[in-house]
Amino acid sequence: MTDLRQDLNADPQSVAAWIARSLKARGVDRIFGLQGGHIQPIWDHAARLGIRIIDVRHEVAAVHMAHAHAELTGGLGVAMVTAGPGVTNTVTAVANASLARMPVLVIGGCTSRPQANMGPLQDIPHVDILRPVARFSRTARVPDQVLREMDEAIARAFGDACEPGPSYLEIPTDVLRINVPDHMVLDEWMQARPRRRLPPDPALAEEAAHAIWGARRPLVVTGRGAVDAGAALIRLLDATGALYLDTQESRGLVPADHPSVVGAMRGAVMGEVDLVVTIGRKLDYQLGYGSPAVFPHARFVRISENAAELYDNRRGAPELLASADLALEAILAAGQGLESRIDRPWAEGVRAKHVARSAPKPAPKTGADGHVHPAAIFEALREVAPADYIAVADGGDFLSFARVGLEARTYLDAGAFGCLGVGVPYANAAALACPDRQVICVTGDGAYGLNAMEIDTAARHGAKIVVIVSNNAAWNIERYDQEFNYGGRVVGTTLAHSDYAGMARALGLHAERVTDPEGLAGAIRRAMDNAPALVDVVTSQDAVSSDARKGLGFVPDYQPLTAWDDAERARRGLA
Repeated sequence: MTDLRQDLNADPQSVAAWIARSLKARGVDRIFGLQGGHIQPIWDHAARLGIRIIDVRHEVAAVHMAHAHAELTGGLGVAMVTAGPGVTNTVTAVANASLARMPVLVIGGCTSRPQANMGPLQDIPHVDILRPVARFSRTARVPDQVLREMDEAIARAFGDACEPGPSYLEIPTDVLRINVPDHMVLDEWMQARPRRRLPPDPALAEEAAHAIWGARRPLVVTGRGAVDAGAALIRLLDATGALYLDTQESRGLVPADHPSVVGAMRGAVMGEVDLVVTIGRKLDYQLGYGSPAVFPHARFVRISENAAELYDNRRGAPELLASADLALEAILAAGQGLESRIDRPWAEGVRAKHVARSAPKPAPKTGADGHVHPAAIFEALREVAPADYIAVADGGDFLSFARVGLEARTYLDAGAFGCLGVGVPYANAAALACPDRQVICVTGDGAYGLNAMEIDTAARHGAKIVVIVSNNAAWNIERYDQEFNYGGRVVGTTLAHSDYAGMARALGLHAERVTDPEGLAGAIRRAMDNAPALVDVVTSQDAVSSDARKGLGFVPDYQPLTAWDDAERARRGLA
């Protein structure tokens, strides 16, 4: 029988081969994607070089996985998708990575240049679609310039000339097959760059030190831009006695038992402080936009290596455009010899209330309907989860329970975009990046359904994840909003107690369905012993989260929470 196989991708100097070598040279050891003919030349060369291909079931999951990989490793996350719907399927995940400021490179396919604008397969203006949510969006049409343009895309992803965030680059398929000789590829286009370090202005560091040491009720709030500054941050808190709030971007940066941590008193402390120091954090909806209605007595000091985190909503006095660790070291040096004027009884009182409020309490076992209470899931995790596990939380209403109940120091969730569906993709990427640590994803059933098929990706690629689904048969924060704010008309917000365990078993995972809270700890233990695994917990609709009660689902006019909205209305003189 005649062997009809041929190798259309044998040229070691094709553009596709150069792209694969450039990624390899930059330390990229895996690509997340879904295959298609438009990207097959790169896909093939990457695999030949030993770059691991993590193929997913939907392109949105590929970018979510690249996002989580970048967040956990500090490196570049790479996703590769084919043209047309392959690219458009990534838009939500690209937008999510944009708000999270993650260095992600999305490589897309596009039609060949001779077929452009003639109505070819999957031809659509990808670049225009992605431009609003990417730091860089471009088609590279000139063969000997593709690597230069990819180098620029990666630089932009890491924050050169802008905030960090996703870059999109597409290359016509005919260009991928063109030979580019060695002398046309500059070495500098193939090299990873060291992270840029921005030292602070010494005068501004001194001004910040006087502001912090001189404040009576100082508060430090961190975001993603502070994640490399943990040691200096703790020394600043120790030296000044300032209180501290993290956000989901910087969770675990300061140990929970540190005397400055007052997360359980978040709302109260915002209303009492006279100085807020933001480090690598925007004043977005999670911080009441920094409004005087939420922070009625506070001035601000802003620190970030990204200018966009210095001037959003409230200006700082001073504002330090600098790498967080370098800025904090300079502030600590300038604070030598200064005496903190902090109101110690106030700080100690807030901390004492935080400790009392956050102390573990017996969780309710069931809701009024007899189903498992979501809080019981976290009580079971406290009993059986290893100390160094990585937690991934996903959901709307359920996320409110998770933020309080999870005690993991490495934590990922739906983020500022509120991007439901990230849970399983994030968990898969975490398990592959950190194979020696247990990854546990807790998710609401609505959020789980968005990317449920990615448990198949976990099974195929050996991602030893445990997924715990809170199965309350509802989009509960919206159902609660309808019930109490729209005359009880509940429409389109209920699901079914679907058998997610049965689905998981069909895809080759260990899975159990839990209806009795007493069975939770044992089921989670068995899941960890047999990962990848899923635990389907039938939970109560009657257990409503604090976010729902505070009005997050209602979407008030001026602020995300009703209490803040009432304060904002009062500030504006509105009834």
